[in-house]
Amino acid sequence: MLDGDDIHLPSREAGRAIPCRVMRPSSGEVKGVYMHIHGGGWVLMQSNRLNVIHSQDPLLRFLADAANLAVVSVGYRLAPEDPFPKGNEDCYDAAEYLVDNARAKLGGNLLFMGGESAGAHLAALATFHLLSTRPSFRLHALNLVFGCYDLAGMTPFMHNFARPLVIDRDIMDHYIAAYLPGTTEAERRDPSISPIYKDLRGLGPKLPAALFTVGTEDCLRDDSVFMGAKWRMSGAEAVVKIYPGCPHGFVFYEEGALDGVKECKEDMRTFLREHM
Repeated sequence: MLDGDDIHLPSREAGRAIPCRVMRPSSGEVKGVYMHIHGGGWVLMQSNRLNVIHSQDPLLRFLADAANLAVVSVGYRLAPEDPFPKGNEDCYDAAEYLVDNARAKLGGNLLFMGGESAGAHLAALATFHLLSTRPSFRLHALNLVFGCYDLAGMTPFMHNFARPLVIDRDIMDHYIAAYLPGTTEAERRDPSISPIYKDLRGLGPKLPAALFTVGTEDCLRDDSVFMGAKWRMSGAEAVVKIYPGCPHGFVFYEEGALDGVKECKEDMRTFLREHM
């Protein structure tokens, strides 16, 4: 556990708050705020959210020091105990609070949002949510890491992927069933669930720049490629980076385990600094 702080942000539900982890830059100078949403298939990371977030301290430290950011990692509610839309609502509430209060409470404006896997999915949805509830606010950029954006039929590579690396279609089916119990494939095409189905026409000027990163050996590879292309076709800035030989979750590996680990982190650092 590194030198982060545990805090709670207000929830829309009376009598409860949202546990979060804050990592401030080592320099002591906060130039902005980054809202982070962890992955885990909407179901994993134990019941004690703060212990979960502590396990991600090394990544939070990297993000904080990459561009002198105060990073707030959201301990949203998890399925199956709290299925959709509970976890989403926690992310939306945290995002709205940071839009309104980040400068006063953390020393800088909310500039960035990002996450890994399910966290990237929730970050995309939270971005769309803010377009409605905080229409005058503009994020500078999104950092979306090996995200899942189609929870309905799933993208082609998910159906073709046959290597037992971290996750596969069967595992994703179990995660989605826990997160979205009793839903049909047609219902899961709703853009409030699957952001790949969001109509982005006309939204380009309002969307933040987005960095999509994924490895070639990830069954969710097409999600990033397709979502990045759709983002760019809207007129917004999108960068898609694909790392040869890297599986799902590779950014949490030790640098040196795979060439793509260091390369991806450097790409993130460069992207954040360029969009301050």
